[in-house]
Amino acid sequence: MAQTPGPVLEAVYFDGQSARARPVRLRIDGAVLRVEGEGVDRSVALADVNWPERTRHGMRVAHFEGGGSVQCSDAAAWDAWSRAGGRRDSLVVRLQQSWRGVLVSVTLLAALAVALQQWGLPAAARAVVAVTPLSVDESLGAATLDAIDGTLMLPSRLAAGERARLKAAFASALADQPPGSVPAWNLEFRRSRIGPNALALPGGTLLVTDELVELVDRDERVITAVLAHELGHVRHRHGLRALVQVTLLGGLASVVLGDFSSVLAGVPVLLGQASYSRAAEREADAEAVRILQAASISPEVMVTLFDKLAQRNSAKDAPDGADTGRAERQASWLGIAFASHPADAERVQYFRQAARP
Repeated sequence: MAQTPGPVLEAVYFDGQSARARPVRLRIDGAVLRVEGEGVDRSVALADVNWPERTRHGMRVAHFEGGGSVQCSDAAAWDAWSRAGGRRDSLVVRLQQSWRGVLVSVTLLAALAVALQQWGLPAAARAVVAVTPLSVDESLGAATLDAIDGTLMLPSRLAAGERARLKAAFASALADQPPGSVPAWNLEFRRSRIGPNALALPGGTLLVTDELVELVDRDERVITAVLAHELGHVRHRHGLRALVQVTLLGGLASVVLGDFSSVLAGVPVLLGQASYSRAAEREADAEAVRILQAASISPEVMVTLFDKLAQRNSAKDAPDGADTGRAERQASWLGIAFASHPADAERVQYFRQAARP
């Protein structure tokens, strides 16, 4: 029995060598596409045809592997001819043409992005940091200290005896820690242009400002609690982890958005890194509680710091409050002033609960 010829479609053929358009008829004959017209008689295997994706509007254009193409301005006629010839849309095309499919795809993509940001990148950063020698932290910390000295920081005006007393109090609190559990550390004091603050630099340098010491009335227990928190950052290598994480997050954002330098690429980096910083602060708070409890110091002493900071901020916000200066406002992202810290109320509650018997 003779095979019934397939449906015919009117189209335009280009041979790929000239700009001349030739009217042709297209017909699918088994596994072959027939292209027939005046001066044109060509057979192309269906596997060698780059079929156009079905869309709601626009011209249909199919390219041939060996050169040449066919075009049809009637998209509906092309789609009907293609279906009658036995061709079916791929799963991706069918999903794109379905609002349910698009909704499911977007939901899955969003879930994947959240999972990657919350668990994937932090896990990758930890793995990178685990195989990175401590000398990298030390170099990074030294470079950071050089960068902030003379700009945000000035030499301390605290008496040498006062600095020695605070350092000895912290060392005494660490004496009760298990051997080998305390990372190398070095305590530095600075007078600052960023107000009361404390920060941990990669490699073990702990920096406390004169203004913080004065804010808490030189209470060595409060300073010890602050330093225990900062030592938690050193122990967990949060500085290097933050650098690795923001690099990975920035690279991922640039791949997804297609432009590393765009403002849009920076938004997920800032939001994601703020989330990572909050997680790091909670880890450091837990480390502070562990050190304080082992040294028989109530974790509630840390609440004193938050109370003092709250009083200071209230005084600044008062109509007759003194201006703390542009440098302090611009540098509020350092140390204790991290905007990405967990809410003060959450942290106060954490330290108070830790102080209960």
